[in-house]
Amino acid sequence: MYNPTVARLTYRALLGRRRALILFLLPALLVLIAAAVRAFNGADDQVAADVLGGFALATMVPLIGVIAGTGAIGPEIDDGSIVYLLSKPVKRSSIIFTKLIVAIAVTMVFSAVPTLIAGFVLNGNGQQVAVAYTVAALVASIAYSALFLLLGTVSRHAVVIGLVYALVWETLFGSLISGAKTLSVQQWSLALAEKVTGDSLIDSEVGLTTATVLLVAVTVVATWFAGYKLRTLTLAGEE
Repeated sequence: MYNPTVARLTYRALLGRRRALILFLLPALLVLIAAAVRAFNGADDQVAADVLGGFALATMVPLIGVIAGTGAIGPEIDDGSIVYLLSKPVKRSSIIFTKLIVAIAVTMVFSAVPTLIAGFVLNGNGQQVAVAYTVAALVASIAYSALFLLLGTVSRHAVVIGLVYALVWETLFGSLISGAKTLSVQQWSLALAEKVTGDSLIDSEVGLTTATVLLVAVTVVATWFAGYKLRTLTLAGEE
């Protein structure tokens, strides 16, 4: 299912100069904020949880997911170069799976790693806060990558729609409105973070079992539908 050639091309596209700059900017900003908070406030477990939850998980992870997920396939569809890839003897499911793996890897590296570093800077991983949010970032990276890869497959405005989802739904509605919280990747990943800390520092509106089922279901369905849309695109190109 994993195609090294497709993976290499996807990595090259994602880590080009402009995208790489944005990918490095957000993690650097998180670490800078963490260092400033630690310098002015000292080590505080609750403050560390607030910073990692409010910026890292609620803002940085979905934004990086947008960049990696949509960028893994969207530009190729927009400029028509996907046709050359589809003309090769490579299964469409293999193309989607490979691009998903690349998007997940990029999202994890640029979100989970800086989250762990920022957590240690903030409070030295007191009460497992840094590890808890790193786990949440890792899990969220998988679901976001699948969702935004699908978005990049079905829409030419994937980046705009993804940004609206990340900034409005996840950051605003997903954090404030109780009904929306149940349908938020952020809240699902927080359920795992809450399990790691085991106390009141982290609170999720969704139970662990429900969150796990929804994370798996969304990832599988989004990946399957992206593959289906790519097969449809192939038929349209042949016609």
